[in-house]
Amino acid sequence: MRKIAIIGGTGIDNPKTLQGFEKRVIETPYGKALCNIGMMSGNQVIFVSRHGVDHSVPPHKVNYRANIWAIKSLGTEEVFATTAVGSINPEMKAGHFVVCDNVLDFTKSRISTFYDSPERGVAHCDFTYPYCPALREKVIKCLEKTDITFHKQGVYVCTEGPRFESAAEIKMYAMLGGDLVGMTNMPESILAREAELCYTNCSIVTNMAAGISPTPLSHSEVCEAMAQSIDNMQKLILAFIAYDEPVEAKCGCHSCMKEFGGFKL
Repeated sequence: MRKIAIIGGTGIDNPKTLQGFEKRVIETPYGKALCNIGMMSGNQVIFVSRHGVDHSVPPHKVNYRANIWAIKSLGTEEVFATTAVGSINPEMKAGHFVVCDNVLDFTKSRISTFYDSPERGVAHCDFTYPYCPALREKVIKCLEKTDITFHKQGVYVCTEGPRFESAAEIKMYAMLGGDLVGMTNMPESILAREAELCYTNCSIVTNMAAGISPTPLSHSEVCEAMAQSIDNMQKLILAFIAYDEPVEAKCGCHSCMKEFGGFKL
């Protein structure tokens, strides 16, 4: 049995999908996390709505540490995250899915580690490749069986938010090699790595980024584009949960903190 967590924005927690799931509030050292827990395709599955049930939490105030701690405490081994993004790369258009392979972190005020106390000590986690290669392969294989237009690679630029980016910032991110811009994949991905979880992210392009888009950016535009793609994302999530084929890629996610005694709850 696989133990899987699905983290996403508003829309992933479809009531039809979550029939028979138990809603639980998990207490953590960093606060409370709301999880929907159940069984699908013979696997334990946890759904976590990143922004809360009514999308009331802005990206810079999401309690990333509580979410990851709760997921880890429930025995999770695999984390599949979904994100809505703007596109910097003209080849990645609205409605396309991108299985990200690296990240640029431009967040400013978020706590990005579990290792910030005398009790836990200091640790330096390898983050050369932020996303688990084995999970990335599973997602790609699932997408290959669909008619969804997708890209096997993409560099996610994470900004602080909640404002959208300036045209000059987008130009800079493009020069640095960024393909996509969003506000939620950091510190979520590094916390998952510190917690020795396999973690991958699949982004949905909702719009072209500032200075590339012919119109001013708006939250309603993002929501409308997300609504058009949510059925495809739900199909992908269900396929990922049911996936039972072997993969060639190997990872060291579950032992990446062994130099520091391993991650302990």
